Amino acid sequence: MEFVCGRDFAAIFHEQGLGKTKIAFDCALKWLSTQEVDVVLIVAKKGLVGNWQREFETHTRIRPFVLSEKSAQNYYVFTTPCRVVLAHYEAIKKEEKRVRAWLKTRRVAVFLDEAVKIKTPSADLAQCFFRLGPLFAKRVIMTGTPAANRPYDVWAPIFFLDQGATLGTDYDQFKRKTDLSKEFHGNDVLLANYGKILAEVQNKISAISVRETKAGGRITLPSKEFVRIDCDWESSQLELYRQVREELRAIVFRDGRLIQDDQDSILKRLLRLIQVASNPKLVDEAYNAEPGKFPQLYDLLTDITRREEKAIVFTVFNENSTWLTKRLAPFGALCLNGSMPIDRRNDTVKWFLQNESDRVLVATTGAAKEGLTLTVANHVIFYDRTYSLDDYLQAQDRIHRVSQKRDCFVYTMIMRNSVDEWIDALLAQKHLAAQLTQGDIDREIYGEQADFSFVDILHSILSS
Repeated sequence: MEFVCGRDFAAIFHEQGLGKTKIAFDCALKWLSTQEVDVVLIVAKKGLVGNWQREFETHTRIRPFVLSEKSAQNYYVFTTPCRVVLAHYEAIKKEEKRVRAWLKTRRVAVFLDEAVKIKTPSADLAQCFFRLGPLFAKRVIMTGTPAANRPYDVWAPIFFLDQGATLGTDYDQFKRKTDLSKEFHGNDVLLANYGKILAEVQNKISAISVRETKAGGRITLPSKEFVRIDCDWESSQLELYRQVREELRAIVFRDGRLIQDDQDSILKRLLRLIQVASNPKLVDEAYNAEPGKFPQLYDLLTDITRREEKAIVFTVFNENSTWLTKRLAPFGALCLNGSMPIDRRNDTVKWFLQNESDRVLVATTGAAKEGLTLTVANHVIFYDRTYSLDDYLQAQDRIHRVSQKRDCFVYTMIMRNSVDEWIDALLAQKHLAAQLTQGDIDREIYGEQADFSFVDILHSILSS
């Protein structure tokens, strides 16, 4: 806490569940009590503002004001003396003009919760925060996944803090230097240089940040075991997959060579393959068979619930979450996805936490990957995934955090010889690069484990 409190700007990069919120609370209360600032502004994603409100009501006597997208109500926030203000990112963007005027009359400290929200520098949202950044008396960014998907994701949140003093002012140049590239595959010299670049980035970031990991030993948590579940195809599912693969192969390959350099762009094009490998009904409403993954999911949940334990089943797709919830009704399954109103989502979480009969929560990663403590469950099952490392890491750590008493299990369901295998290899390399950027591993370990074989895997998947 002292590191953050003693600076005008800092980053809290503790892993999920290791006390970022407590540090923010302690710093905010200290700054207010010593009158270093007049107001503390906490900016969070829209669905997490209520969590912050409950935390303040539970642990302090402060009743925060809430800045929303309703301009008439916000008038009172800007004109009434207050100590703590909560807002979501879009509300700040909408009220930028009045926020700017407000900051000129108050000494305001700001905490950006899950600061990767502004990771895209060219986006209007990030540009808004870049303009406001220098007007804050204190600036703190918070996230457990600073290199959310690629190492260059750290640039924009850091730029908000210091206007380029740490990582420079040229985002495009920084991105080129730190991006994953298929050219590294089989080229030890390029790979070694890449590791050196990431290590240098980490060294610069460490001067303005604090990070604790679960492996650091400061907090003892139950073990977390990873289990890969390989699944076999249902016959009509495999036929549909082959049809979609043939349609897409020409887009990604030309004359037998990979013509797409950006792995994220490739994956966006291959989304239909991910859907078919998960549940063909997502692309073909006439499909009425049982997808290959489902029998093993059902058997796994049967074993888990027989032990009177709870599980979270993650899927990327809203439609899949609804379908799975209906099929898993015997386990008291509840659904949580992005199409549901915030109030209903909150009620669903409450039911899952409180009701013993509700043993399974089927959730989309977008709706449940952040801000939730779901330690009543000790099993997380990824029914499908995309390229997002942030989604994957955040989602699994809903259960593996302070207050968890049981050993935790993270299952990944993978269709054999499918795009799932490429995603698994790609996420592993993204995670390695993120760990080096964040200082969780050193260059030697990175050099030993880095493996860009996902390029070959993609080639074999699409050309077989």
